[in-house]
Amino acid sequence: MIHDMPDTTTSAVAKALLRLRDEGGAVALGRVLTLLVEVAADHLEDAVGVANAASREHPCRVIVLAEDQRCEHGRVDAQIRVGGDAGASEVVVLRASGEMLAHGDTLVMPLLLPDAPIVVWWPDSMPDVPAEHPLGRMAQRRITDTVRCAEPRDALRRLRAAYAAGDTDLAWTRLTVWRGLLAAALDQPPHEPVTRAAVHGSGRHPSVWLLAAWLAESLDCPVDVVTLDAEAVTRVELERSSGPVVIDRPDGRVATLQQPGQPERRVSMPLRQLTECVAEDLRRLDPDEVFGEVLTIGLERVDR
Repeated sequence: MIHDMPDTTTSAVAKALLRLRDEGGAVALGRVLTLLVEVAADHLEDAVGVANAASREHPCRVIVLAEDQRCEHGRVDAQIRVGGDAGASEVVVLRASGEMLAHGDTLVMPLLLPDAPIVVWWPDSMPDVPAEHPLGRMAQRRITDTVRCAEPRDALRRLRAAYAAGDTDLAWTRLTVWRGLLAAALDQPPHEPVTRAAVHGSGRHPSVWLLAAWLAESLDCPVDVVTLDAEAVTRVELERSSGPVVIDRPDGRVATLQQPGQPERRVSMPLRQLTECVAEDLRRLDPDEVFGEVLTIGLERVDR
């Protein structure tokens, strides 16, 4: 069900939420967090669709703030979505002018779930300092996506310069399967140190540089980034005295694992979808210390 509330206030929206819950019999006790989403109006429906899908794993209240230049200063147009139009969540969409959204914390305050964690997600752009953004100051976790920024590598550098505990980026989350497979390969004998590593992939994709930074920081060895025309990470090579460990995924679907003295293995490794990455980041509310070290220390070793 979708309930439109043009030219309203957030206090009126909060009262309408209570009324709709009473009328529809929806229960809010299962909501585990409040997800704040700040997105361009053109990408609003895509972001709501991802949030709805992620809410099936993490029931939450989703509050979406979208800049709409058609709204006069001081005007807020709201929309409440519940039931089948909201996944396992309650969705509140607030459209307002840029001047109003500059005080987004004031706008969303009456709509926050009491005593529930707050996570903020910027799907298509990111503030210069996420932790100092009005919404970022309220949140335990701040999710950015440098992949979708206009200049991804510049955005990654800005995130490094402004990093604070609680920040994370979906370019890092997209590497979960890569990191797990590499760690599992090195956990098998022979347990030899890696003398050099190479990451192949798109030079514009932040995941390529974060994976190289993780390897440099974890293995304490030189790491080369081999840039090519690709969608993301396509190949990783780890040099050891007994021979290289190679994971090759040229088609973005199936990876081949090659290790000395072992038969070649094929592993399903499709490019991760945005929905599963957002759902993964909503599983933890504590700071990702490994990401912080990779971003602030490891990245300097490879991004020169």
